[in-house]
Amino acid sequence: MIGMIQIDNSPKLLPVPMLDFSREFAQIREEVLAAIACVCESQRFILGPEVGRFEEAAAVACGVPFAIGCASGTDALWLSLAALNIGAGDSVITTPFSFFATVSSILRCGAKPLLADIDERTFNLSPHSVQDVLADTPSCERITAIMPVHLYGQCADMTALTALSGERGLKLIEDAAQAFGASWNGVRAGALGDAAAFSFYPTKNLSAFGDAGMVTTRDPITAERARMLRVHGMRRRYFHDEIGWNSRLDTLQAAVLEVKLRRVDAGNARRRELAALYDARFTAAGLVGNTTADGIVLPYTDPRAEHVFHQYVIRAPRRDALRAHLTAHSISTEIYYPHPLHLQQSLQYLGYKLGDFPVSERAATEVLALPIYPELREEELESVVEAIRLFY
Repeated sequence: MIGMIQIDNSPKLLPVPMLDFSREFAQIREEVLAAIACVCESQRFILGPEVGRFEEAAAVACGVPFAIGCASGTDALWLSLAALNIGAGDSVITTPFSFFATVSSILRCGAKPLLADIDERTFNLSPHSVQDVLADTPSCERITAIMPVHLYGQCADMTALTALSGERGLKLIEDAAQAFGASWNGVRAGALGDAAAFSFYPTKNLSAFGDAGMVTTRDPITAERARMLRVHGMRRRYFHDEIGWNSRLDTLQAAVLEVKLRRVDAGNARRRELAALYDARFTAAGLVGNTTADGIVLPYTDPRAEHVFHQYVIRAPRRDALRAHLTAHSISTEIYYPHPLHLQQSLQYLGYKLGDFPVSERAATEVLALPIYPELREEELESVVEAIRLFY
């Protein structure tokens, strides 16, 4: 008797990494190594000339007169707040749907975070929720600033938030950690508020070979204070005018960033192409819905924004089961963020509870970031879409 032979007609899915740093490095290897070698030859490892050159070029890229390099994106947030004299007794309105550093930087400068819910489509801080917080907060609470996060690479509604801050005389600080090169109504992230903070963590669109960050501002006084605070509060060597911090941008990281800065706009353009391709493939596969009740929900781009797609984030029905299915096929994904800040154990003392920010809480159960980076191959993208089609 001849045994039956089963033929597997299911499509072959490619393994897809969330990121592959080696692909970018292969393209810039010689240029980066030459830049690092120059620093090694000069032996100027702390605030060498590469730092100043990168700051000047980054300021031009962001459309501001001042950029101040520092040790990390978290330090950039703290420096932005401290340079604007926000501290003890002040309150800062921000979002619960962000990385922990958004809130911890407010606490680090001695201020109090006040949280407001997010917009359902963009996941960014909702101006309507901010308005509610402003209306509901007792007058004895000194609100001095709003800190929106340009989440996933799309600017928050800076038109509405600028109006709100102007009406109340509040400072506006951009958490632009994920948004280098993004813009709102033609104005680049970093030039939309009183100060802005960028991260150059290795996963970012503009990335270092380790930790690095930057503050941008249009105000010379704020810039000078940020420069002073990043070197232990010194304006003159060994004379400490204030208690600052050691948060200098390493010269080696500046050299790497100087090389990568020349490519970031092209990389962002490629990310937008890949996002559009994802949209088209998901739509063609019949997977798209207006809510997770009838399909996956694609990322929304506000027509006033130029998105740089640091992340391509869908809302997914049965998100955790989908993620497990993709993992089983060696397709990497991430959840940004699975636990809103107001529910973090370390922040319970702020007094928030489950149900206080329903849009953020629902997003935390539905969002799923899919692989997107300039070197992602189209056949890999199509494998991601096909794996998701197979699941549903």
